[in-house]
Amino acid sequence: MAKIHGLLDMGRRGMQVSQSALQTTSHNIANKSTEGYSRQRVDVLSNPAVDEGKYRIGTGSMTGAINRTNNPWIEKQIEKEGSNFAYLDGRSGALSRLESAFNEQTVKGLNNSMTDFFNGFRELANNPESLTSRTVVKDNANAMVKNFQDMDRQIDAVKTDLNKTIESGIGEVNGFTKEISTLNEKIQQVEMTGASANDERDRRDLLVKKLSEKLDISYAEDNVSGMLNITAGKTGILVAGTSSTALKTSTNENNQTQILYELSQGGTRVDITDQFKRGALGGAIDLRDGMVTDLKTQLEELSYNIANEVNKAHAEGFDRYNKEGVQFFNIPADGNFSLDQLKINKAINDDVGKIAAGSKPNAPGDNATANVIHSLQFKPVMGEGQFTFDSFYNAKVGEIGIMAQRANSGLESQKNIVDQLKNMREATSGVSLDEEAAKMIEFQKSFEASARIIRMADEMFDTVLNLKRL
Repeated sequence: MAKIHGLLDMGRRGMQVSQSALQTTSHNIANKSTEGYSRQRVDVLSNPAVDEGKYRIGTGSMTGAINRTNNPWIEKQIEKEGSNFAYLDGRSGALSRLESAFNEQTVKGLNNSMTDFFNGFRELANNPESLTSRTVVKDNANAMVKNFQDMDRQIDAVKTDLNKTIESGIGEVNGFTKEISTLNEKIQQVEMTGASANDERDRRDLLVKKLSEKLDISYAEDNVSGMLNITAGKTGILVAGTSSTALKTSTNENNQTQILYELSQGGTRVDITDQFKRGALGGAIDLRDGMVTDLKTQLEELSYNIANEVNKAHAEGFDRYNKEGVQFFNIPADGNFSLDQLKINKAINDDVGKIAAGSKPNAPGDNATANVIHSLQFKPVMGEGQFTFDSFYNAKVGEIGIMAQRANSGLESQKNIVDQLKNMREATSGVSLDEEAAKMIEFQKSFEASARIIRMADEMFDTVLNLKRL
């Protein structure tokens, strides 16, 4: 039957429940700015009642559990859309750098240098005996070569940055996976006791989001142990229970950073670079192996064709000394061409009189070769005879501009999606200081009320004990 000491127990349990609720509310307030934190609430259950004849008398409340307020669907959406945002963000930054390298509006770019080079031969055709015109041709040729090589270096710099992004990103990924495996173990230990590992799960969810921002991952939670298993790409198992596997990087013969997965400790390493299509690393790999590599190849193709066409025309002419023209540009005969080796023939650099303007010896005023060379500017020799030098280059500049514009537009749109999802998460799991302050007052009053029950029960005991004295 219900007794006075039952009231003491009821008050004690009520104070414990209120104290737990106050402590949880204080924990929420302290973690208001903690990234990835989910608001926690105490689940209060009714204590089992006792029989009193044909009645059942309530015995107060007890703490059932302390759970986090969390929507797994929103968390999954944030992880997915955050990965897409990181992919677009990485591409947008690199494309902006490429766009700056090919800027033809605010600086004297490569297109202007090519025009000046061919215009130099046009001026030489007007005055084929002039040493001044020949000097202008040489200076314009050197300027064009320098512009080609500067642009090539800028493309290489973008490629190097992308390689470093991949390498540093893999280092961060390995740090995330190691911590996730440690959290798996902690979560298992905590939840084996029947408690909820709320803070550990919040931290693990945050790390999964950060991991997905770096590369493609798929993951699944073991319903029994609560452990999370994570796979990178299609084959790289990063986390399996309490163990994690670190990804490795290496540089191939094309100076490209590769991502390697080690099948066993100290065993075979498999290249899984092409498995990543999302995240910051996916964006860096896609741009490096796609646009950046293509641009470097096409720039070399453009410079080689200019040098080769000019060389063929120049070799058929005669210089100021009535000698057959030499090669205007030094390019390897075996076809192993690279832009850093492109330069003007030393003989021409030392003596501009060796620039060929005419097509016959001993023919003062002959300008046939100079006319042929300056007309190469409008000769369709690029893209299997579909483009001139100018149109080929301008097409590439336009392509970069369009891709950069699309990337920026896509990035802005994706940012709005991510922000909207984060706002939805904040509405569900975020901490409101006003709400927590109101809860604190509520639990404080509840604690005081439970204390009054104990005081009342104590007074009732005194009354019973004093009956004997009466």
